[in-house]
Amino acid sequence: MMNSFEVPLRVLELLAGFDKAWFVAGGWAIDLFLERVTRTHEDIEIAILRQDQLALQSYLTGWKSEKVIPGQKMRREKWNQQEWLDLPVHEIHARNAASNPSKLEILLNESSVDEWKFRRNLKITRPFSLIGLRSKDGIPYLNPEIVLLYKAKGPSHRDEADFENTVQALDRERKRWLKRAVAVCHPGHRWLEIL
Repeated sequence: MMNSFEVPLRVLELLAGFDKAWFVAGGWAIDLFLERVTRTHEDIEIAILRQDQLALQSYLTGWKSEKVIPGQKMRREKWNQQEWLDLPVHEIHARNAASNPSKLEILLNESSVDEWKFRRNLKITRPFSLIGLRSKDGIPYLNPEIVLLYKAKGPSHRDEADFENTVQALDRERKRWLKRAVAVCHPGHRWLEIL
């Protein structure tokens, strides 16, 4: 398997001038934490704070962006200039054929003054100082316990693999936080016995 972080490095280059917090999310964040590519990735997701959505929209001038409307049949609609997105909308797909990468999945994260908040249960929080790390190459990525909490809802085979690859690398504090959060959101979840 190619042991290359070329795609997240390109995102780092793309967002070099964006002056708000952003983090690689999803499976790439897991691999950045583990410092190795553990599987193939179909896309790249970045997380930003909801409050910074219009700043990112402005930064990605020339990109075509669609918001994902949650529901039984998730659908995409154009994300208009200066349109503010509130919950339950939390996902944006941006495309620009002239860019590399040409596609970005943007995930809007909730926050208060000094805390990140879990979109699916706003009582689950993490101080801003504990939501992200940086790779050796300077790529910001979402902490693995936060990524795994998102993956805990109906985990796919890839999500299960990400959990299995990561759980032993988590320190005691990260495991404790993840176990409490999963217990609140998904009582009886299989991962709780392992954590």
